[in-house]
Amino acid sequence: MMTITEKVAYLKGLAEGMKMDSSTNEGKLLLAVIDTLDDIALTVSDLEDTVAELSAQVDEIDDDLGEVEEDLYGDEDEDCGCDGEDFDDTLYEVECPNCGDVICLDEEMLDEGEIDCPNCGEKLEFDFEDGDEPCGCGHHHED
Repeated sequence: MMTITEKVAYLKGLAEGMKMDSSTNEGKLLLAVIDTLDDIALTVSDLEDTVAELSAQVDEIDDDLGEVEEDLYGDEDEDCGCDGEDFDDTLYEVECPNCGDVICLDEEMLDEGEIDCPNCGEKLEFDFEDGDEPCGCGHHHED
């Protein structure tokens, strides 16, 4: 399969082989169209090279980010919002009704009865009830 640049080079060769007369209006037009196609083909080729280079860089950044996430979070349980931290206390997940941010709280924080959302500052009040179901990570979370 020919590239755009190769196709335009073929058209240029055809025009030269046909000995297209650049003194006629039609000849001037066709030669100008071929020159324009040549410029477009070169631009597309440069863009393809740039996209390939950027794609490779994005892949490298993604790999690096994956390594950073692994270093920060380790083998985090995806269902648990506890960020992989090892707590001795029972933790509960609470979603801020104002901003939707999920906050992990321990029993001491719940016993206080309220906390300001660290994301938006909304005052959150808690009515602690025992018997909440665990999420499977070994910590207990509020629904």
